[in-house]
Amino acid sequence: MQNISAALRNKFFQREEMEFLELESFIEDNKRFYLTPTGEKYPSVTTVLGSASDKRWLYEWRKKVGEEKANKISNHAATRGTRLHTMCEKYMLNDESFADKQMPLTLEMFKSIQKYIDMVDIVYGNEIPLYSHDLKTAGRTDLFCQVGGKNAILDFKTSSRRKDEKDIESYFLQATTYCLMIEELKNIEVPKIIILIAVEGDRPQYFIKSTSHYKDKVRKIFKTYQG
Repeated sequence: MQNISAALRNKFFQREEMEFLELESFIEDNKRFYLTPTGEKYPSVTTVLGSASDKRWLYEWRKKVGEEKANKISNHAATRGTRLHTMCEKYMLNDESFADKQMPLTLEMFKSIQKYIDMVDIVYGNEIPLYSHDLKTAGRTDLFCQVGGKNAILDFKTSSRRKDEKDIESYFLQATTYCLMIEELKNIEVPKIIILIAVEGDRPQYFIKSTSHYKDKVRKIFKTYQG
């Protein structure tokens, strides 16, 4: 009998691995930092972008629902995201057992976004470590790939509800930052960012944007953070 991974597999991905140097990461003052290959200590992309965002809604939400419930919801969201991300990564690594022993929710959410994942033409790398001396930051991107004949950063997200585009600008800024780092490190253009959101119990959301729309704002945020 065909196993679940074989039954779910729609394609094997063309992989043209690009080499990126591994980075050491550590936590300091509740913030993540990375050491570059040349010894610089840079804050993570999410640390910098988080400092530039308005978190009042988060504080108000935690106050409204209570700390215990807020922690329970946050832990569920983190676990859900990690499990789906791992499954997507294995799928794109052409792992023949990518769906084995996965939780029902993970399988359901994967199925909802699979057709969008299958639109990837070439995979250049998963979980790529990146840094920028220009932006003075570092981090990891979910996926560097080619879609529709153009280089792209694709970030996987999960959510308990559908998102309004105006509320997820941070996703586009994060993906654009990764594009800028690849352009600096590899001297190649990455004109496209893609945000793929698996929504629990609902239809997924798929956003494609041009990096040119966000580059100036990204540079301004990181310059301001540097002081």
